[in-house]
Amino acid sequence: MKALATGRRVSKRPFCALSAALLVLVPGLARAAEPPCITPHEFNALSTYALPNALSATAQRCSASLPPDAFLKTGGPAMIARYAAGKPEAWPGARNVFLKLSSGQQGPVGDMLRAMPDPQLQQMADAFIQGLVVEKIPAERCSSLDNMLRLLSPLPAQSTADIIGLAIGLGSQTGQARIGKIQICNKP
Repeated sequence: MKALATGRRVSKRPFCALSAALLVLVPGLARAAEPPCITPHEFNALSTYALPNALSATAQRCSASLPPDAFLKTGGPAMIARYAAGKPEAWPGARNVFLKLSSGQQGPVGDMLRAMPDPQLQQMADAFIQGLVVEKIPAERCSSLDNMLRLLSPLPAQSTADIIGLAIGLGSQTGQARIGKIQICNKP
């Protein structure tokens, strides 16, 4: 646990849950023998693209358990809109990562994903991100997430993605940079 300037203590788990939720996995990835290795730069592109959907899903998931003056209810919509402005620019990099993560899909499913037009692939990625966040964030962590997002809110989306990528990259230096079935590597 880390102490914040407010004197409250915040668990690292919500940050990890949000980071993990930013990963766009496709069905069948769990069957891959070796987890795909993505670079911190690739993870950054994926994070930048996924942040608005992850934040929106977090607000949805936490709506019932947060007070009316919570950041996600008062400042969250503006943060989500501001971060969403960077999605189109981040999409090409995120698309490459999404396809890299789906490379374990063989046959018709893999071929379909690789041939899918961008708008449909984006819809699929967006829906998956939102579903993953809603499924993985426990309601009892919403207060901590709300506080973390309040602290991150002044930053541009790219800086927030950089922080997430930095944290993941630091983990790769210890050999612990694995999130689910994805491994972050230090390749350029």
